[in-house]
Amino acid sequence: MTESRIATELYIDGKWAPAESGATFTVINPATEQPVAEVADGSVADAERAIRAAAAVQRDWARTAPRERSEILRRAYELILDRTDELAAIMTAEMGKPLAEARGEVAYGAEFFRWFSEEAVRIGGDHTTTGDGKNRIIVTREPVGPCVLVTPWNFPLAMGTRKIGPAIAAGCTMVFKPAEQTPLTALALAGILEEAGLPAGVLNVVPTSNPGAVVRHWLEGGIARKLSFTGSTDVGKLLLTQAATTVMRTSMELGGNAPFLVCADADIDRAVEGAMIAKLRNMGETCTAANRFFVHRSVAEEFATKLADRMTSLTVGDGAADGTDIGPLIDRAGLEKVARLVADARDRGARVVTGGTAVEGAGYFYPPTVLTDVGPDAELMSTEIFGPVAAITVFDDEEDAVQAANDTEWGLVGYVYTQDVDRAFSLSEQLEVGMVGLNAGLVSNPAAPFGGVKQSGLGREGGRIGIDEFLEYKYLAIPRS
Repeated sequence: MTESRIATELYIDGKWAPAESGATFTVINPATEQPVAEVADGSVADAERAIRAAAAVQRDWARTAPRERSEILRRAYELILDRTDELAAIMTAEMGKPLAEARGEVAYGAEFFRWFSEEAVRIGGDHTTTGDGKNRIIVTREPVGPCVLVTPWNFPLAMGTRKIGPAIAAGCTMVFKPAEQTPLTALALAGILEEAGLPAGVLNVVPTSNPGAVVRHWLEGGIARKLSFTGSTDVGKLLLTQAATTVMRTSMELGGNAPFLVCADADIDRAVEGAMIAKLRNMGETCTAANRFFVHRSVAEEFATKLADRMTSLTVGDGAADGTDIGPLIDRAGLEKVARLVADARDRGARVVTGGTAVEGAGYFYPPTVLTDVGPDAELMSTEIFGPVAAITVFDDEEDAVQAANDTEWGLVGYVYTQDVDRAFSLSEQLEVGMVGLNAGLVSNPAAPFGGVKQSGLGREGGRIGIDEFLEYKYLAIPRS
């Protein structure tokens, strides 16, 4: 991969251009701390051009035949797969995940385009009569209008396709602000959609080092009608406040603090395998990452030992190198946060089974870490870790474990390992989450509704209902003659 092959300009109204001010910002490789590229730094003026371009074509795009929108998405899906290695290399360079995992994200992200290409032609409505028989009721679905899409850095391709796919399928135009750490994948995705035949103005991408000003301008400007955001709960709350000024439709996929319950009858080898996926996917930098491991006392030592053995065998290093299992964290602040949380847990009595010390040298590396005897007062029990740290707490009573699992402001996902069917359903029902991995360490799938409860967000992405976030209902009352 060379810099000349990477798109680095703004993409507005079907054209690539520098920021109006000429400003750029630097994308850093977290494995080497070296620059990857200089990217156009969008301003409020650029944001205004982008939202006006989206508004100018909204009416025509909404009238585009569903099959045409479907075929654009299908072509984009195929182009993404054709360029798997190129896209994976860009992701690894700008956010650090190992190439094998980056290729997995390409496949996962592409599936959102294929899924919503199929949903585009299935947007339905309703036709009935009033109870007194005097009127016909016709219900139609229409695109909500220009959308603001804001994505995080941890899945720079998949978080984009998960929002862009349903917006295109529904007939909405978009302004898209990717994370400032990972704009290159988003710009590459824009180029693919252009090649797939997406008309100018439908998608506009504005990378920026000043996201607060750019996004606020869109939310309070009166043109955009929908916000779809993935990121932290604190930022989500701020954006909800800003979106309220124009009573904008919102969907929010926010933070998580996922519990991972291992019952006395669990298949421990299977639980360890699931824990490796739920904890270490993307170096633990996912909102679905298992943060708090509640393990029954009778199997706690076996689980901790086997999990530590598996984690110790992993290779930490540059994601671009062969054989790397765990790449760097995203930046210095992320590394320092993880180190601080582990130190706090140790100070409060936790025992380090493996890991526990940041890797010296260039790059933001932290080794896979297993902690046992973690007390409820440890900060990492109430904070999203966003790193490869498994904090294990022992329980004797399942009711106490459920209560502890639910003792959090978040409710995105929970994991349950048991071989008893009744226990499996009972615990799944009691967990205050939007998703449950039952003897499974991975819940994300384009065919499933992704989202949480409590302060983990609003709405759902993916599945048959994912397109609903981008559609409005319209009711026609027609007297019967």
